[in-house]
Amino acid sequence: MRPWRLPFVAEADQVWALRRALRARLEYWGLHELADAVELCASELVANVIKHVGSGTPSTLVTSLGGSHLRVEVHDPDARALPTLTCASLDAEAGRGMALVDAVSDRWGVELPGDRKVTWCEFRVHAARAEERCMPRTRLARAADVLSLYGGSEPTREAVDQGRLAAATVEEAAINAITDLLYWFRAQGWDVDDTLDKAQSHFEAECEVRLH
Repeated sequence: MRPWRLPFVAEADQVWALRRALRARLEYWGLHELADAVELCASELVANVIKHVGSGTPSTLVTSLGGSHLRVEVHDPDARALPTLTCASLDAEAGRGMALVDAVSDRWGVELPGDRKVTWCEFRVHAARAEERCMPRTRLARAADVLSLYGGSEPTREAVDQGRLAAATVEEAAINAITDLLYWFRAQGWDVDDTLDKAQSHFEAECEVRLH
């Protein structure tokens, strides 16, 4: 999936706008449950740039969703001022920024690609939510209708809503339906492997579009 990029100037009065834009992006991706944690960590990464690189630094917020993790990056042009994890005292007024990032995110780190710095953190995305984003309901409904012909029962709402054909009898029906289609393709003189490759390409393309 292509990353979402948002150039900004690292200033204190820009943090609220960044948080709002980030929350909107997470809502668009269906990840509202991560919004609070991601906003907090992104704010701390930006605050780190303001404090250690300087207010007014041209920076970029980059957010990407791949596999089972959401990744948030803040790019800045200073490859020398590296964020560190410190143990602040209870009465300290500063020094807790990266400790918060460390506590809230699943992992974080720093990369130095050339003459800039990338500070990043990642958040685990529940596998079921990742699957749901790649399942158009009309296709699921049609598949359930077809499988009802093979399985001898009406498709359940749970199968359509969750996109999971967990029962062994339904799984067998799905295999039979696919097998029949392959026989049909061969009877038409079509290349079965080529047809399967095209179907896989269509599936992956639709998933990519939905994830954007």
